[in-house]
Amino acid sequence: MVSLQHINKSFGRQQVLCDVNLEIPAGQVVGLLGPNGAGKSTLMKILIGLWGAESGSVKAPQHIGYLPENNPLYEEMYVAEYLSFMAGLTNYKSKIKNAELVDELIERVGLTPERHKHIRELSKGYRQRVGLAQALIGNPELLILDEPTTGLDPNQLVEIRSLIRELGKERTVILSTHIMQEVREMCDRVVILDHGTIKADLLINEIENLEALFREKTQL
Repeated sequence: MVSLQHINKSFGRQQVLCDVNLEIPAGQVVGLLGPNGAGKSTLMKILIGLWGAESGSVKAPQHIGYLPENNPLYEEMYVAEYLSFMAGLTNYKSKIKNAELVDELIERVGLTPERHKHIRELSKGYRQRVGLAQALIGNPELLILDEPTTGLDPNQLVEIRSLIRELGKERTVILSTHIMQEVREMCDRVVILDHGTIKADLLINEIENLEALFREKTQL
């Protein structure tokens, strides 16, 4: 369960989040939909504990995987080397050795053909897969993805969307986007943010026309 109660956040005189209340049950894929500057990334960073809220309370699972929008990677490292390094940094404790864990993650996200390449040699789509694999280290109960499909070509979009849907069958997933098609393709539920305020919170199957709802609820 994820619970945000009366969350407020400002930067200087600009209020980025205003009295945000949100509860997400386990096993749901939720899309945070809103224009640029709506507060989506700020909300995610508060959820993972990177930033603190000025007021309100946050409850989230202990184990969280996070893929930031810019997906920072050590480009000089090989794919398998990088994931092994990251697994070591997280002090992953399991009967499964790190090497076996890395093998499982590489297979899970479809990186097997690329595992021996330098990260700098990978396409944007494969780099996103590396980021997803890294976020899955430790088998997190909650997976937070900030604009996970930005910059992907049409074929890469299909593959990453499919992968995210599969990951959502096993854990709670929160992803941010400003693209309505992303929400329709991947999410069970949509939360529309605009100017730091939740304007709508509905299950996808309850929405007849997402585009019309988005235009109605946002101030573009």
